[in-house]
Amino acid sequence: MSPLRGITFKILSVCVFVAMSAIIKATSDSIPPGQAVFFRSLFAIPVIGVWLAIRGELHTGLRTANPMGHVWRGLVGTTSMGLGFAGLGLLPLPEVTAIGYAAPILVVIFAAMFLGEDVRLFRLSMVVLGLVGVLIVLSPRLQVDPAGVDTRETLGAVIVLLSAVCAALAQVFVRKLVQTETTSAIVFYFSITATLLSLLTLPWGWALPSAGVLALLVLAGLLGGVGQILLTTSYRHADASLIAPFEYTSMLLSILVGYTIFGEVPGAAMLAGGAMIVIAGILIILRERQLGIERARQRKAGSSQP
Repeated sequence: MSPLRGITFKILSVCVFVAMSAIIKATSDSIPPGQAVFFRSLFAIPVIGVWLAIRGELHTGLRTANPMGHVWRGLVGTTSMGLGFAGLGLLPLPEVTAIGYAAPILVVIFAAMFLGEDVRLFRLSMVVLGLVGVLIVLSPRLQVDPAGVDTRETLGAVIVLLSAVCAALAQVFVRKLVQTETTSAIVFYFSITATLLSLLTLPWGWALPSAGVLALLVLAGLLGGVGQILLTTSYRHADASLIAPFEYTSMLLSILVGYTIFGEVPGAAMLAGGAMIVIAGILIILRERQLGIERARQRKAGSSQP
């Protein structure tokens, strides 16, 4: 275990995923979301395959005892990705990032509903805080006065929120999959499933990309594969509870990229609501870490009893 190395890999993965999102946003005017999902997923496969081969996990790591679990996880995860890509074409990058932070908040609710996990008062309070933050971020897009509403951006806000809901459900599926499946299998089969599912959007019209756009789409896929490898590697070097809060560095990066590349200036509501969501998420992570330490101490004390 090397906490500093784990944190470094985590931050690198965040940087890569923000770069990937920026590329998807840059191509969104000419490429429909389903086609973007196809390129993102297809060109991640060789990167992940080479990585597994180097690690000697190409055969053993891809065995599965729950193929339908991968299908359901892929269906929900691909839906989340497609909705998120659609939102990138309608909303500023920092706003998409902030609303996306609702996913780990919603996981707490869905884990209680579908996995029977216990949700105590502290976590419930942080969920409420996070959801209030989401509403604040959404508030400029959901005004009562129709004259003050940009319907395109309102649609984008709803789409990105639905993406966060699907992402949270996908994480619940992953929590069940890890009981029988390797991380390698979960990562690989999601890319396969997302690639195949994205082809279902062909009847809604795919565009013939220019050489420049095609290069960007391929780069987005390669970055997606690299980002997944960096993320997976980070969890090999440090506990999830330690490195998870560094996910929120993507907010700073998104604001920087949005301003410098797309000329997007975040509003007060986005900054205030985003800060509330980040605080709620970090406090939930820290609380889970503390509970994990306490449970480990209890197990150790129990095992030392005569």
